[in-house]
Amino acid sequence: MPPDGTHRVSELFDLTGRVAIVTGGAGLLGYYHGEILAAAGAHVVLLDLETANPGLRAEQIQEAHGPECLGVCADITSESSLQQAREEILAKFGRIDILINNAANNPKVEAVGGATSQSWSRLENLPLQVWHDDLNVGLTGAFLCARTFGAPMVRQQSGVIVNVASDLALIAPDQRLYRVDGLPEDLQPVKLVTYSVVKTALIGLTRYLAGYWAKDNIRVNAISPGGVFNGQPEVFLSRLHQLIPLGRMARKDEYQGAILFLCSDASSYMTGTNLVIDGGRSCL
Repeated sequence: MPPDGTHRVSELFDLTGRVAIVTGGAGLLGYYHGEILAAAGAHVVLLDLETANPGLRAEQIQEAHGPECLGVCADITSESSLQQAREEILAKFGRIDILINNAANNPKVEAVGGATSQSWSRLENLPLQVWHDDLNVGLTGAFLCARTFGAPMVRQQSGVIVNVASDLALIAPDQRLYRVDGLPEDLQPVKLVTYSVVKTALIGLTRYLAGYWAKDNIRVNAISPGGVFNGQPEVFLSRLHQLIPLGRMARKDEYQGAILFLCSDASSYMTGTNLVIDGGRSCL
């Protein structure tokens, strides 16, 4: 007799007792990633810089959803800081089951219509230190987190890693979105080259780790989300909406279903892939 459908659904998405780390966990999307995992029963660890107050955000998730959660202050570009964080998490929960590499630098492009010159963002003017900083956080940080928190997964012979890429890992930024009327071409703001490079590289890292750790029953996938509405100027929104078949940016909670799917047994036969959730933008 086949299993009851309702039981099967709850079983597939049940994360009770699992321990999930979200880097950049106190940020715009990191909090929502953690929230859905806690709602499914996981102990969520929000890992972020001290200035982001991950402890407070973890308390908010715990109060809302029940499972014990933890905020940990760490610098993902520092191997020693991550090792200290790992020991703190293992001392608290005894295991690590899920890692979401969500942290990234994403310098804001000046709002369309703003009265400023963002010439530093242009390829020919980009400070080399910005290049190093962005790759250090978004790519090297993801590598260090995977290596540091993946070690307990190897010992357990089970685990899940999700790397947060972007639709801009699949398509180039449309720099027309950021243009400011009246500014000379050499002063026009642009989306930084580092963002595309980091997010594209994360998909390569995903494939590598998926193959490398398959024998250890560690699944590694990526998501490529589109932009999230967060009070952007109307001029920018009207331009962007014309490029998205669904005609809008995502809501802050619209990636929760994908995150839960990839972190749960519902995706047990899925590894090394990139799940695109961009309102259809990259299909055009």
